[in-house]
Amino acid sequence: MSDMIKSLTERIRALEAELETELENRRADLTYRIENGRAVFDAEVARRQAEFRVNLVKYVRHAPLMTMLTAPLIYGVIFPLLFLDLLVSLYQAVCFPVYGIDKVRRGDHIVFDRQRLHYLNSLEKLNCVYCSYGNGLLAYASEIASRTEAHWCPIKHAQRLAATHRRYADFADYGDAEGYRQRIEAARRKG
Repeated sequence: MSDMIKSLTERIRALEAELETELENRRADLTYRIENGRAVFDAEVARRQAEFRVNLVKYVRHAPLMTMLTAPLIYGVIFPLLFLDLLVSLYQAVCFPVYGIDKVRRGDHIVFDRQRLHYLNSLEKLNCVYCSYGNGLLAYASEIASRTEAHWCPIKHAQRLAATHRRYADFADYGDAEGYRQRIEAARRKG
């Protein structure tokens, strides 16, 4: 990896840390704290938030027709998601120990906390649980896939990708045979 790419990668990671600090400051402004891994609001804040909750019957009655018609399709995706969850979890449990790849912690990606917000009605809470699971599962599966890719084929693509995982910057450049041979062993030692 060139010094410039390494420098840019380090700057990106520093900016991500700075962003997390700012997000933490914003969380403090919203007057909640994390206790035992859960977001907790003061009683007065929770009461004020509950004033913004829309009654479930009113919420459903005012839902656009297309929302009602597409809801079964949206919720039907739960079955392939559950199947994906089973497969990637099984894959990781069986294969990662064989190759010495560090396992992905599921709880780092699949987080359920939005349903505790006082301003959401029960349907909105269910929607949040569903989205948290779906997006968290895809992030979990993506992390498993990125660790697999780093172990077996740490080579950048010739074409630019819309998005890449955090390991991608450390991959050998496309067409760099010498760099690939050097990186593949280093990547495998990393786990």
